[in-house]
Amino acid sequence: MPAVTESIEAATAMQGCLSKMAVEPGSPARYVLRAGEARLDLNARLGKPFRLEWTGAIACTHCGRATRKSFAQGHCYPCFKRLAQCDTCIMKPELCHFFEGTCREPDWAERHCFQPHVVYLANASGLKVGITRSSQMPTRWLDQGAVQALPILEVDTRQQSGFVEVLFKEEVSDRTNWRAMLKGGTPALDLMAERDRLLARLEGGLANLRERFGADAIRLLDEAPLSFDYPVLEFPAKVVSHNLDKHPLVAGTLLGIKGQYLILDSGVINLRKFTGYEVKVAA
Repeated sequence: MPAVTESIEAATAMQGCLSKMAVEPGSPARYVLRAGEARLDLNARLGKPFRLEWTGAIACTHCGRATRKSFAQGHCYPCFKRLAQCDTCIMKPELCHFFEGTCREPDWAERHCFQPHVVYLANASGLKVGITRSSQMPTRWLDQGAVQALPILEVDTRQQSGFVEVLFKEEVSDRTNWRAMLKGGTPALDLMAERDRLLARLEGGLANLRERFGADAIRLLDEAPLSFDYPVLEFPAKVVSHNLDKHPLVAGTLLGIKGQYLILDSGVINLRKFTGYEVKVAA
């Protein structure tokens, strides 16, 4: 990794390779920008000038080598082709090929894929279905900019969660409209009613999956819906996106943070997209 020139938490200037923002639930959620070893409390910078400039360097988040292009959010090409976490089945768990003996990293898969996963409903720009490891709640929903979330089912493995998600996708989207999410004003949904409606419509498909994997492999959860609030002073009327690959300097007044996006008066930027990019930050 490129050296970090500033690592004092309270500093207003810092340099390092971006990681996705750390976020914790709260009223509102609390965000910390991470660049190398440096940390910046973003909530405290709301309403103030903010400047982020890409130096032109990118370092692989796994092996640390320099790379001209980032793959799968922060990997060099060799790691992208070698690591299990970059394989197609991570985005589409139903395509898991572990039992075919072709998994890229069986030990990694046993630690990450053969763990309980949760199928959930969320509302970021409208109703969506998604999956996550139990340990990633509620971070997963905050990263998406969800204003509501409801865990509905727990399964034994990531592959099983993929099969359940495919079933639910017959009735509901698995994607967030990020532009609508960033405009705010997302209407609240009755997630309990949506859960009951979907479970009733998909009862036959779920029964088939239980027959395949075992009656206890897909378990109904009795959870209450969660709501999330974000540190936003002003939502953009029109969403204009910054791209460091085209324009390495992003500057403006910081108006908010939602999901993994910074909202500035000059536009928005998805920091997770630029994981591994070395940046200079002044705020």
